[in-house]
Amino acid sequence: MSKVMVRAIVRPEKVDGVLSELMGAGFPAVTKVSVFGRGKQRGLKVGQVHYDELAKELLLMVVDDKDKDFVIKTVMESARTEKTGAYGDGKIFVSPVMEVYTVSSGVKES
Repeated sequence: MSKVMVRAIVRPEKVDGVLSELMGAGFPAVTKVSVFGRGKQRGLKVGQVHYDELAKELLLMVVDDKDKDFVIKTVMESARTEKTGAYGDGKIFVSPVMEVYTVSSGVKES
């Protein structure tokens, strides 16, 4: 069965909700990394202060290809700040996973 890597960049205040929804949906395996970056809006300006890079959380998940659409939908729905979403809510990237190995055993997963 083929696997894909889902990388989701979300707002820090949304990450607990996203992780909770994924856990409840049967996808507990997630790696979380605190990151900084900017999107199309090129940061954020508040008064005279310009914040070039904003705090975000990067979630990495390897899932079966058949579960990809469900995982993406779960992340999107739980990461949105409003019903229709807003700038800065994040991005999701999907790419194929060629091989997976378990470090402790050295076993290649199928």
